[in-house]
Amino acid sequence: MINKHSPLVGELRAYVAATPPLPVGVIEEKVQAAVLAGGRMLRWRLVRTDLAVLAGYVTLALVVIGRYLGDPNGRVSSHLPTDHTWFEWLLSHGAYTVRHLGNPLFSAQQNVPDGVNMMANTSVLGVTIPLAPLTMLAGPRVMYLVWLAGAMAATAATTYWVLRRYVVRSPMAAAVAGAFAGFAPGVVHHANGQPNFVSNFLLPLIVAGAARLGCAGRWMRDGLVLGLLVTWQLFINEEMLLVTALACAVIVLVRLPKRRADFLRALAVTAGVAGVLCAYPLWFQFAGPGSFRGVPMFNTWGEDPLAWLTFPRDSLAGDAASEAVVGRTEQNSWFGWPLVLAVILLGVLTWRQMVTRIALVVTLVFAVLSLGQEIRFAGQLTGVPGPLAFLEEAVPVLDMMMPSRLTYAVAGAFAVLLAIGWDRRGRDRPVRRILIAAALIPLIPTPVPAMPEQRPPTFITSGAWHSYVPPGRAMLPLPLPSNWVGRDTLSWSAWAQHEFAVPEGYFLGPGPGGAGQMGPATVSATTTMAVEAIRTQQVPAVTAEQRRAACADVRRWDVSAVVMRADLKSTALRGLADQLYGLPTQVQDVLVWQPAQCAIMR
Repeated sequence: MINKHSPLVGELRAYVAATPPLPVGVIEEKVQAAVLAGGRMLRWRLVRTDLAVLAGYVTLALVVIGRYLGDPNGRVSSHLPTDHTWFEWLLSHGAYTVRHLGNPLFSAQQNVPDGVNMMANTSVLGVTIPLAPLTMLAGPRVMYLVWLAGAMAATAATTYWVLRRYVVRSPMAAAVAGAFAGFAPGVVHHANGQPNFVSNFLLPLIVAGAARLGCAGRWMRDGLVLGLLVTWQLFINEEMLLVTALACAVIVLVRLPKRRADFLRALAVTAGVAGVLCAYPLWFQFAGPGSFRGVPMFNTWGEDPLAWLTFPRDSLAGDAASEAVVGRTEQNSWFGWPLVLAVILLGVLTWRQMVTRIALVVTLVFAVLSLGQEIRFAGQLTGVPGPLAFLEEAVPVLDMMMPSRLTYAVAGAFAVLLAIGWDRRGRDRPVRRILIAAALIPLIPTPVPAMPEQRPPTFITSGAWHSYVPPGRAMLPLPLPSNWVGRDTLSWSAWAQHEFAVPEGYFLGPGPGGAGQMGPATVSATTTMAVEAIRTQQVPAVTAEQRRAACADVRRWDVSAVVMRADLKSTALRGLADQLYGLPTQVQDVLVWQPAQCAIMR
């Protein structure tokens, strides 16, 4: 603001006094021109602020994936390499579906001949289908990193936009809270190989849409938009959609809509749009080929209360030693004690605001639910029943999700409280901002760990495999794709963008009792022998019965070529393959056995 005693003010007064009066019409034109110019300047300032904030988010995302950038095609997550490879395979599934105009809900390119129900798995079709053209051009390994960094930055950006538009005035308040939402401890932890839990960019829009549903009287438009957002999120991450829906229900119950009739109309439109668009995919997921009932190994992973006070591993204040104390579970609630203390204080200081009270209720409800079926403390199960031990029978869908992931709703509530605390005016504002900064600085993410990844053989990358695997036939890579020894061979399928089918694999499918499990319902004789050879590192003495079983596998899978890296350091597996299939032919950097040469086929 200009001081009234400034010499500039005196000069302006003298100029006005010496200037003859202007006609009224001219004055109006000049006023309008000044208003328009001021509006353009204000909009440009807002755009510059938004671009600066977005650039900050992109920079932070590049920091998180920093260890990959030197060699995108030659690095993989050292924390969750199997999941990393799985999501590269999913990117190729999206490209394959678009290229061949196939059914995206099912894949026959893994686990032949039974295939994989992609809706029953984490298929992320809402990301892989839009990215399909880029995946075809750049390949799945590069696009995996683009997806990972873009998802973190986009989540921070949509949170920033929602908070700035509906909750706070200060762009900095929204920017700080957006950074926390996009790079929260749980999000960065999932950047170690699970980008589906990083792709949360629709969730702030869904929460804002649900909270304002019908409030402006435009119930048809509001319901249509929210229904489309819900549908898109279903094809990105159903688990996060469920968590968000539960959080929205809590928000609506805490603060009932003022225009209830319009709210109910808009809600009906949302349900109608999402119901029509999602009915068949959901039926396919729960009743289609390859479907299953629940995943028992997932719904026991409840949150550890001690984890709330622990710094996450991939942050300035964290280290790997913390995992030995609390356990190597997902670090969804590893907020660190400064942030937990700061949120409590901010809740007290801003209690009068309705948004604060709603955020605190969401925090309390989901913090309790995240404890799961059995209370875990300091990494050990205590035997004390948790809240979900009583709720899962009443709400069956809860048995298909991991309880600790309910903490994502808490992270969203924390972001709102941080924004309000930073934005709120008052004498204690500097103190609150210092408190927030002190709580967030230790959580600044560091690059997630990565390790060298062997590229697929030249036999695969050059396309030489086409001469050995005709269309409609399968390739049997050794060791078979799986969640243990066969991650490398699954990456061959991803790199070739599914142009050849492979047996077995890494996926969720129905077990013998109908519940979900990793891999096929019955492990093949070929896999059993291969895993045993790799485990013992001893060449087995193959019996006639084992040869017949391996022959049956080859016929059932319709295999045209058995392929193994020529430099694979496993004489035991090579010895097993020679006994089962005869002598191989070396083609470039692989060994190839063909059914016509197989000893078991003679």
